[in-house]
Formats: sequence, C-alpha cells, structure tokens
Amino acid sequence: MTGYTSASTGRQVRAVLFDTFGTVVDWRSGVAAAVRTFAARHELSLDPEGFADAWRGQYGPSMQRVSSGQRPFVNLDTLHRENLDAVLAEHGLDPARFAPGELDSLNLAWHHLPPWPDSAPGLAQLKRAFIVGPLSNGNTALLVDMAKAGGLPWDVILGSDVSRAYKPTPHAYTAPAALLGLDPGEMMLAAAHNGDLAAARGAGLATGFIARPAEYGPGGPAGAAPADTWDVAAESITDLARQLTAEP
Repeated sequence: MTGYTSASTGRQVRAVLFDTFGTVVDWRSGVAAAVRTFAARHELSLDPEGFADAWRGQYGPSMQRVSSGQRPFVNLDTLHRENLDAVLAEHGLDPARFAPGELDSLNLAWHHLPPWPDSAPGLAQLKRAFIVGPLSNGNTALLVDMAKAGGLPWDVILGSDVSRAYKPTPHAYTAPAALLGLDPGEMMLAAAHNGDLAAARGAGLATGFIARPAEYGPGGPAGAAPADTWDVAAESITDLARQLTAEP
C-alpha cells in the first residue's frame, strides 16, 4: 500500500482528523432521544426533533461570541448548558423549574451520540494507515465519552479546550497539526460540512468531504453534496478509507 498525497497541499497525508457532530455521529437523533425521555418524565409537550434542532441552532452563535472576543473561552459543555436554558425559555419553560442536576444530565446527551453505522469500521480501516482523531469543537471530556459510548477507535483525542479555539478560526485547525508534529498539509480534515472544509483548506489542510444526507432529518436543509473540489469526496467513512488506502 502506498501513501496518499493531497493534490491541494502536495504533501503526503499522515493524519485524517474528523469533524464529529453530523460527520461521525448522528447528533439529531441522539439529542432528540434524550429530549423525548426528559419530556416524558416531566409530562412536557415537546417536539423532540424540533427541540434538538433549536438547541443545535444555538451552537454556532454561541461559539462565535467566543471567537469574536465578546467573551472569554469556555468549553462546549458550558455553551451547550447555557444554550439549553435559552431553548427551554424559547419553549415557554422556566429552567428554574427543573433541578439543575436534571438539566446537567440532559446536557450529557451530547456526550453519548450514536455513531453512523459506517463510522467505527471506517475509522478502524483508516487507522491502519493514518493517525485518526477528532478535529471537533467538542471539549476533550465530551469527545472521550463519545468515543467510549460509540466504540470510536481514535488514536488521539484533542478537544477544542486544548487549542482554546473554535472552528472556523485558523488556530483550531493548525493547533492539532502542531501538537502531532505535522505540517498542516500533512493532515486532512474529513467533514460533512462545506464551510468547515473551506476553512480547513484556508488553514493549509487537505480536505475530504463525507456525505451525510440524513444529518438534519427528513425535509432538513440540503448540504449533502460537495460544494467545491475537495481532495476527496466520499459517500461514507468506509468509502473515504477505501479511496485513501486504495483497498477494495
């Protein structure tokens, strides 16, 4: 087996790091399942999928307030917990009516999201030839729990609390490469999101697109097709592994 050389960076790729939420794990169904259980326990009339979408909708704006300097860095667990209070209020529910521990437990739904069926086998295949790990806005504790719960065979886990930067800021992409002793061009970001890949390419990384048409559920926004000429476009992580390793 020969190595894979990125056409965009001209470097041999030594590490393939992954966006996690939506690319490796199914955040929508996992969060909705936890919300459904929470709503039943408290006899609440909630649309679990709609609540999950609203909670996820707070994700980007909350990180942007950190990246823009409006507030100091806090980890994603903290942002998710704050966002939970905001979404409860949007649904006419006072967070104070619930015991803090119950909301903290619901917040842990993000730690235990189910992987897509191809994720673990695809990662296992890739790690025979590359360093594999997450390149995620998740913090290290969240990503470790996610790996344990989902059987994700990472070689290394470097959360955003290590770089203290959220994507799409350049440092979020270059810091993991530096910690692994790699040039950015020797690392590939694999993601289902074109904006993430564009930022990674701008930071000097190779790029691999993975289609996840079911990320937002039936009738969700489009985004399953590559919007640019990335180094690789794959239908799954197993397909990405096949293309990068030239295995059948």
